[in-house]
Amino acid sequence: MNRWTPHATVASVVARDGHYLMVEEDKGGAHTVFNQPAGHLEAGETLEHAALRETLEESAWQVHLTGYLGLYINTASTGITYHSHTFLAEPVREINTPLDEGIVAAHWLTLDDIKMLETQQRLRSPLVMARLLDANAGQCFPLSIIREQTHPLQT
Repeated sequence: MNRWTPHATVASVVARDGHYLMVEEDKGGAHTVFNQPAGHLEAGETLEHAALRETLEESAWQVHLTGYLGLYINTASTGITYHSHTFLAEPVREINTPLDEGIVAAHWLTLDDIKMLETQQRLRSPLVMARLLDANAGQCFPLSIIREQTHPLQT
């Protein structure tokens, strides 16, 4: 019996002066695609730590998490379901570090710029615009809404 398991991911909506931090990714198609800094939760890692790590690895920006935007669920055309825990963040400083493999560049784009990319079908998933619209509308939950409890592993 196969057990269905969603993929746990994180994303960060980072805003600065009316611009959003976006990463441009090479997915092997005719065009690159754009996404918020995002990635998979690693074993033993908290959601908050994963969001900070992924943002740094994909954009070379150190950020400060300011809130929890929400849980965004997407089932891709591959049949894989992603549970994307999305955070709001402010930039702290850019770090001189190489970007993750597959990341072409990090950009600061306006919402209008990103809407244009959406019309060109260059957003990585429908979650990208949903997150931005919610953030732009002021949606924000306190980080304390996340309650993580770790239990010792049984041997």
